[in-house]
Amino acid sequence: MAWLVLVLSGLLETAWAIALDRSAGFTRPLPSAVFAVTLVGSMAGLAYALRDIPVGTGYAVWVGIGAVGTALVGMLALGEPVNLPRVACLLLVVAGVIGLKLFG
Repeated sequence: MAWLVLVLSGLLETAWAIALDRSAGFTRPLPSAVFAVTLVGSMAGLAYALRDIPVGTGYAVWVGIGAVGTALVGMLALGEPVNLPRVACLLLVVAGVIGLKLFG
């Protein structure tokens, strides 16, 4: 259960990062509210997961999911550049997250 919560919390990290960008420095109410709700949910889920998962592994997996998810949303939906080096770097992050799950 802790791993499922950790993955969901990582996805919420992606949501709050995108909402933060869309909030335009907290000048837009709806994205600002989405940011606040998803941030609290993400942190609460991380805290719950860390009761059973070592902090180094859990935090790295959480950040990895959030970083890769945010980069993918940026590339697929927000017009950020997509090129081989960026995709290769994201794959390295994914490989690291999988490795931490397998060996942590």
